[in-house]
Amino acid sequence: MIETLLLTLLIFLFLKGTKRRKKPRGLDAELKQIIESDNHSTGIAFEIKQFLLSVIDDDNNDREKFSAVQLARAQSILDRAGPSALYWMTDIASQLALISAAQINGITTNVSDELGESATAEKIVEIVVRP
Repeated sequence: MIETLLLTLLIFLFLKGTKRRKKPRGLDAELKQIIESDNHSTGIAFEIKQFLLSVIDDDNNDREKFSAVQLARAQSILDRAGPSALYWMTDIASQLALISAAQINGITTNVSDELGESATAEKIVEIVVRP
């Protein structure tokens, strides 16, 4: 009798464990998806920022431009982020061009207000690129 009960319990637990899990639905599932999507976007934005800083560092230290390592890193970012990475990089470049034009024309910007006289390319990227 006990063997039958234990065997039935064992079969029940096995069948219960192999069932497909249902996808969570409702507001909690949507919130979880939004949070995961936001974390993914923030991670990619941080990676793009670090890539920009490494390109500046390569330029400052007379390293080879368009090296295989940097191109592979850029391809990895593009593969993960898709067209949004290209758009974001273009947006950063346009902001940097606008800041340069403003400085040439003597117009103050929030970057010049925050940095004052001690502006470097790295510090400007830190201010302009905020994920």
